[in-house]
Amino acid sequence: MTLLPGDVISTGTPAGVGLGQKPTPWYLKPGDEVRLGITGLGEQHQIAVAYAD
Repeated sequence: MTLLPGDVISTGTPAGVGLGQKPTPWYLKPGDEVRLGITGLGEQHQIAVAYAD
């Protein structure tokens, strides 16, 4: 498979994140930073913002 710029790789959510946290679930809040990367493919970085209608 050839990946092109703009392709989305959807992997789902692994167990133990957000709702799966024990004893109290926790979620991203405005200002939290998320970084992930795949060797040889690249890295992405997002900053959570509050939802606005």
